[in-house]
Order: sequence, then structure tokens, then C-alpha cells
Amino acid sequence: MKTKAEVQSPRSERNPRPETRNRDSAEAWGGSVTGPQTGAEAGRALRAAVFGFRISDLQAARRLALIALAVLLIGGGAERSPAGTLAQFRTVFGDIEVDLFDQDKPVTVQNFIRYVESGRYQDSFSHRLIPGFVIQGGGFAITNRYTTNAAVVNVPTYPPVPNEFGVGRRFSNVFGTIAMAKVGGDTNSASSQWFINLANNTALDAADTNDFFVVFGRVVAGTNVLNAFNTFQTWYYPQFLPPPQTSNVVVHQYYAAPFDDLPLLYPQPVITNYVFVDITLLKVTVTTVTGGQEISWNSATGLTNVVEFTTNLPPAWNTLLRTNGTGARMSVVDRAAAPWRFYRVRVDY
Repeated sequence: MKTKAEVQSPRSERNPRPETRNRDSAEAWGGSVTGPQTGAEAGRALRAAVFGFRISDLQAARRLALIALAVLLIGGGAERSPAGTLAQFRTVFGDIEVDLFDQDKPVTVQNFIRYVESGRYQDSFSHRLIPGFVIQGGGFAITNRYTTNAAVVNVPTYPPVPNEFGVGRRFSNVFGTIAMAKVGGDTNSASSQWFINLANNTALDAADTNDFFVVFGRVVAGTNVLNAFNTFQTWYYPQFLPPPQTSNVVVHQYYAAPFDDLPLLYPQPVITNYVFVDITLLKVTVTTVTGGQEISWNSATGLTNVVEFTTNLPPAWNTLLRTNGTGARMSVVDRAAAPWRFYRVRVDY
């Protein structure tokens, strides 16, 4: 099977990468393919997530006022939360909740969201893990995943985005931050591939074309999953057998780059042992149901999820539901008879 090396990955001093890489170079697969903020905010950040609303028979002025309210909340008014979109990375080790820096890195974040919402990350897996450095994904996926015809393919890419390292606040590549991978020597070349820092990798902030890796979010829950990735051990397969442990290994230089540090759940290089990463967003929808309005969203695992509403302008938020997120899609029905309400879901962390 043939595939393409898409990007220049961040380089570890223990595992240096070439200074340049041919974006279109073919890489051969071998074996079986069957199957920081620069610092944390003080206290707990209050996060307004995605907004939904319902309108019944309102005057035009009230409709315009409601639209203005949405602009105020999302676009930078006094009621706006300091945090941005919440992305959820689901793995067999648990969920990772990532707060995206919409305001500081808008182009980078919207590019990432575009891949999530388009489904291009569906059945994607981490193709590179270096414990104590980074875990990387977003470049490759599996077609026909649960069949005998399963195969590795490139994630289809949109045009690369401009580098936003110097846009807005500058965030360092420290533990628990997410950044975009790119082509070596080409600052403005990030497309689909992302990586999460498993250590403080401030060298990736260096002002040269091989670095300037743009941090566009931070992990707010699920650092235990990152710690689990750091427990993987390198397996120099097949030169040194047996594997260093019976599960959670990184097969090193058995495949050609970019798969030369491929993480596996068990020491057999087959698709079923890949570390898949399912990425979703805290997406809120409001629909009319019998007896009221149903607000549904992708809940944030292990965090307090709060559904709120307002009937006033400026907004005075009231709690409709406070619950612990499970990672599943959750919903609540508002049975109030108010002529209009504006809803939001926020997460406390």
C-alpha cells in the first residue's frame, strides 16, 4: 500500500526530523494492514459554549435585539466568556476536552472545526507518538474500517492556512496544548494534522521556518489520557524482541516516515490495534418537541455541564439544568410557555 507524507512534524531532539520534506513524496507501508494560555487562568474558567434560541411571534425589533444579543455574546461584549469552542477527543483511554482559542487564533481554529464538521477526521488515528514529546494525528484515516477491505488513506485536505503564531496572544508549546503540524521550511503550510504536547516543548516556539508551531487550544480535562500516552514504550520491532510490554507500544522505524513512530494498543501492527481518535464538538441544537423546546448537546466528560436561558435584554441567565457530563449526547426539554428564550450551554472547569 502507498500513502503520502503530508507534513513536517515537530522534531524531538531524541528523534530529529529532516529540515525539509517533500510534500508529495510517497511512503511505503510494510507488514499487515488488515485490519498556555501561557499559564492557567486563576480559578475556574466559565465557558459559554454554543448558543441556540427559539422565537415565537415577536415584533421585528425584538428579533433584531435577539440577533444583537447573539453578536454581543459571541463577538466580544461584556457578557462574553473568555473561553472558546470545546472540542472532544475520544480515545480508548478516555476523553480529552480541549478549549480552542477562537479569539486569538481564529483562522487556525476555524480550519480545525471545518475538518471536524466536514467528517474528514472520521475514523482517523494517531500515526505518531513519542512519549514525553507529542502525539500526532489528523493526517490519516481508515476506510471500510470494520471490514476485510480496511485500508489506510490520507485525510483529504483543504488549502493550507496562514501561520497565526504572532496573531493575538502568543501561546507556548507546553504540556497539554494542541498545535498544528506543517511542512518543514514552510511556515504557512498547516492543513489537517495536529499534535498535542506531552511535555513542555518550548523549543517548538522558535522563530524559524521549521518551528513557529501555532498553539490553538489547551486541554482542560483528560490530562490522565495524556499521561497514559506517556507510558507507552518504544518497540524496536523486529530487531529487538520480545516487545518491552504486552500493551501500549510505539513501533519504531518498522514503517517508513511518517509512520516510523506508530502507536499500537498491542504489539501487533494491524489496524485493529491503532489508536483511533474520534473528534467532536460541544454542538448545541434546539428543536421543537411536544410540550416544549429540546436543547441537546455533546456533553463534556467529567465536567459540570450547565444549560441556561434568558428572557431579558441584556441577558440575565437562569439555570435550566446542571448535570455531570458523561461524554454522550445529552438533552433537556424546556416546557415553559415564555414567548421567546435564548439558550446557552456552558461547562465549568
